[in-house]
Order: sequence, then C-alpha cells, then structure tokens
Amino acid sequence: MVEKMVLLVVFFATMIGVGIYSRKHARNVDDFVLGGRTVGPWLTAFAYGTSYFSSVVFVGYAGQFGWKFGLASTFIGLGNAFIGSLLAWVILGRRTRVMSQHLESKTMPEFFGKRFDSKSLKLVASGIVFVFLVPYTASIYNGLSKLFGMAFEIDYEICVIVMAVLTGVYVIAGGYMATAINDFIQGIIMLAGICAVILAVLNGQGGFYEAVKKLSEIPSEAAPTLGQQGAYASFFGPDPISLVSVIILTSLGTWGLPQMVHKFYAIKDERSIKTGTIISTIFAVVVAGGSYFLGGFARLFEDKATYVDGALQYDSLIPGMLSVLPDILIGIVVVLVLSASMSTLSSLVMTSSSTLTLDFIKGSIVKEMSEKKQVFIMRIFIAVFIIVSVVLALDPPTFIAQLMGISWGALAGAFLAPFMYGLYFKWVTKASVWVCFASGILITVLNMFFNFFDNSIVAGAVAMIAGLVIVPVVSLVTPKLKDTFIGDIFVCYERKVEVSKKKSLEE
Repeated sequence: MVEKMVLLVVFFATMIGVGIYSRKHARNVDDFVLGGRTVGPWLTAFAYGTSYFSSVVFVGYAGQFGWKFGLASTFIGLGNAFIGSLLAWVILGRRTRVMSQHLESKTMPEFFGKRFDSKSLKLVASGIVFVFLVPYTASIYNGLSKLFGMAFEIDYEICVIVMAVLTGVYVIAGGYMATAINDFIQGIIMLAGICAVILAVLNGQGGFYEAVKKLSEIPSEAAPTLGQQGAYASFFGPDPISLVSVIILTSLGTWGLPQMVHKFYAIKDERSIKTGTIISTIFAVVVAGGSYFLGGFARLFEDKATYVDGALQYDSLIPGMLSVLPDILIGIVVVLVLSASMSTLSSLVMTSSSTLTLDFIKGSIVKEMSEKKQVFIMRIFIAVFIIVSVVLALDPPTFIAQLMGISWGALAGAFLAPFMYGLYFKWVTKASVWVCFASGILITVLNMFFNFFDNSIVAGAVAMIAGLVIVPVVSLVTPKLKDTFIGDIFVCYERKVEVSKKKSLEE
C-alpha cells in the first residue's frame, strides 16, 4: 500500500505543478485554447495519443473485445495505430493546420462556420459537440473506479471526485499547454506501464506460448465459429465481420472527433507535423496494440471476472487479470490508467468549454467579449463540465449510458466526411454538410431505439461510411458556394513561397 500511495502522490503533485507552471502560457484565447500554435511534435503526438486512449480503451474495450475476439483483438489496436494515427496525421494533419490558421478558427464548429460561410452550421455543430462529449466525459470514470476499488478498496465516489478535482486544477490553471505537457508525462507512464503489465501477466500464465496454448483450448461462443476450438488464438478470431466493424469505428472515428482534430490546430510547423506523425504512430502501436493484445488473454482469467444476474461484466475482466500482480505493478497500472483517463478528460473538457464559449456564446449571446473575458468564461465552463460529468458518473441514468454507446459514432458520423472533404475539395456544398450532420446523428440515435444493427459500434461504422458517400452525392445536386469565396478559402494551399528552404509553413 505504501508504494502505491507514494506513486499516486508523486503523480498528482507533478500534474498540479505543471498546471501552475503553465499559467504564463495561458494569457489570451490563442494561448489558452491552442498553446499559441507553438506546440512541438513530441507534445502534440503524445497529446493526440493520450487523448485517444483512456480507461474506456484499457479497461472497457480491451476487456470486452479481448473476450469476444481473443488474440485477434490486437488488430483493433493496430488499426488504431495505422488508421487512427498514421493516416489521420498524413491526410488531415498539415491541411488542418494550414487552413485553420488561414480561417482563424480555433475549434471544429468554428471551422465549419467559416469554411461553409454559415453561422447556423457553427451553432448546430457546437450543440452536437456538447450533447455527445459531456456523457462521454462521464464514462471515463468507470474504468478507473474498477482499478481503484481493486487496488485500494476506495469507494467509487471518492475516486471520481479526486480525479475530477485534480484534472480541473491543472486545466483551468494552464489551459492547452498544461494539458499537452501533462499528456507527455502521462504518455511516458502509459508506454512503460503497458509493457510491464503484459510481461507480468504472461509470465503468470507460464509464458507467451503456454498462454496461447491455454487460449487455443477454449471453444468459441461466437455464432460464425460456434463450438470451434482455437478460434480465440487464431489470426482472424471467431467473428471477423464484427471485428472489422470495431476497427472502423475505433480507428476511422478519430478523424471526426473534435478533441482529436484539435491537436492539429496547435502544432508548431510542417517539420513538427512529419515528426509527430512517426511518434504518434509508434505510441499507438505500443499502447493500443498492447492493451488489446493483453485483453486477448481475458478468457484465461474468467475466474476473476464479475457476474451480475448471470451476465458477465466486461469492465471487471482487466482489473481481475491485474489483481494477481505484485503491489508495485498494481500501483504502476493504477497510475497508467489514471494517466490515460486524466489526459482524455482534460482534452474533452477543454474542447467542450472552448466550443461553448467561442462558438455558441461569443457573437450569438454576448456580442462583444474581450480576450480576458473569453478565457475567464472558458475556465468557468471547464469547472461546470467537470461538475456535470461527476454528477452523471456518480448516478448515471439509463439514457446517458445508452447515449455513451453512440457518442463516438454520432460525432464521427456527423463530422468526419464534411471536415475531411472540406479540407481538400472546393465542390463540397453547405447542403451536403447539413445532410451529413443529420444522417450521422439519426443513424446512431435511431439505432439505439429500433436496433437496426447488432450494436452501436456497427451503427457508428455505418454512419461514418454513409457520410463519406452522402457528402459528394449531395454536393453534385445542390448549389455551390461562390467561386470568389472558395478561392479565398483555398488560397492558403496555393501561396507561392520563393525561398531556399523546403518548408513553407514558417516556424
């Protein structure tokens, strides 16, 4: 217990210290929301990765999909690395940075408003972000509470409140820069922690080959391979189609999530984008690949799982696997998941508060707002969002739990296609964006009530793919934006730079 408490105290003190240090970098709106657009590749890459992978992934998804797909669930982590990280940086990174600076947009809703010349689009996008990010914020506490309960026997309520207060302190104090620096520290902890945990868990099963042998002896429960032995240790797992759906949602989905794309707004220059692409991909391979690989052995620890009314609680699988580890490793795991959770939480509340302040209140409710007042209001909303997420996490109503299951699909289904196409193509129309917003929300929300698809993950994947088709099709038959307006938007990519260096984006 002493070792675990020491690790926590050092961790908390470091986070708060960074927040206090970063106050000097949060004097105006650009500094508070984007770190002055001067954040280097290492901080940005780690901020991207740690915002991507939270306790929801490590405890919830790794346990659930590891149980369902066995070792094939590792493909989910690799999909996250090469689709959700590598391709996202290559396809979206530079263009997002250049156009967002040209349009002077600080958030995704503001991008939609300026790119498509529509204040209504900005307001609706802001509402979508608020509705679907707040319950997502509340869900982050769940995985953390399971581990804290296992490691310290601390009540769930105390875990939630302590984590929320500490996150609020450093985000309110230092803004984006505090978040980025802490994400870097938390990312290092996650890299080291996941490697140590995998080695320890496999060693407890007699080594890698022995663990795989045990896993191969378990008959499959999935319909396509019902009763087949070896499916959980096979290359594609017992249900390849469902596996692909999960890969699409958890990998491609990040392209349309405002808290993820926001990282590209703040990066320093073109050289940083190239370096950040490599760092972010390696980080995702280790953390995401490692988490799902670990989850693939979940069935070997069925005796440690929790059942409620005969139903397996997936969130109990990873904590059960880790409960047999030495105390010092349990302490490392707790700090690992705490790092993943706090980094994602800070990213979500920063996105929610900046969106509500800059896209909804400023110019619509309050016509004139000074820089100082905008930063003050964002700090207030960060506190408000954290309080709301705590209230929801402490007593989650049924509809919130359901809403959480569709938040990724709804956000990515609505935003991914118009954002990506909008960066590249002049022909994208305002009407196509409205239709995509509607389809992304309707597909995922209606599925919650009528169950058109097997689960919300499949529905989310369908919503994203539908958006990629809807935007070009609707754009063909709806009025285009004025040529002069579009020309002014895309001039940022066509500006000639006659200098002797290779980079066009000034440092």
